[in-house]
Amino acid sequence: MPRYFALVPAAGSGARMGASTPKQYLEVAGRPLLYYTLRTLGGEPRIARTYVVVAPGEAASAERCVREFATARLLDCGGETRAASVLNGLSAAADEIRPDDWVLVHDAARPCLSAAALGRLIDTIGEDEVGGLLAVPVADTLKRVGDDARVAGTASRDGLWQAQTPQMFRYRVLTEALRRAGTVAVTDEASAVERMGLEPKLVMGETRNFKVTYPEDLELAMRVLTP
Repeated sequence: MPRYFALVPAAGSGARMGASTPKQYLEVAGRPLLYYTLRTLGGEPRIARTYVVVAPGEAASAERCVREFATARLLDCGGETRAASVLNGLSAAADEIRPDDWVLVHDAARPCLSAAALGRLIDTIGEDEVGGLLAVPVADTLKRVGDDARVAGTASRDGLWQAQTPQMFRYRVLTEALRRAGTVAVTDEASAVERMGLEPKLVMGETRNFKVTYPEDLELAMRVLTP
């Protein structure tokens, strides 16, 4: 039977946050965002191990989170891009993960992932031929921007979903997809898999599973994570 592994790329700087500390280490209620991410992944009994991929030299910052979870393992092989960090992490874990095992890639700065959404993803995708990801239908009106920040048009939101994480694919599929992508900019794992002609399955996520990107997102995360 295939097993389940999680991989958390945590090598980014979080430039849009405007903080001197990478956003995965910013604290909410006395704990780094990364801690809450690992807490949810570590609480899913089907996940055998969670790999945390950090930039070289940043292991000390992540160690205090990783050491609290018995199934978490730190890998200091982060790359210059998200795709590079994920691929480096997959390569570093090759001695433990089999080709048909599932890998769930989750953003370090999505600390509000619920156990229910995580379980729903695994339940839905576990027998799928391709793999899939959590996502939610786009609810807001979308505008195209032109010169001088003026509206150039309104885009139809019919059939549009906002991708979230985790994104779940077989080890061999994900590794091949990222290797094929090479230097092509891919913003998530699903887009790399799509480039192979495959169609990942969308699983209903939750609006609470947002990515902390801007300073005001920290306050929202506080409201979700604390009673």
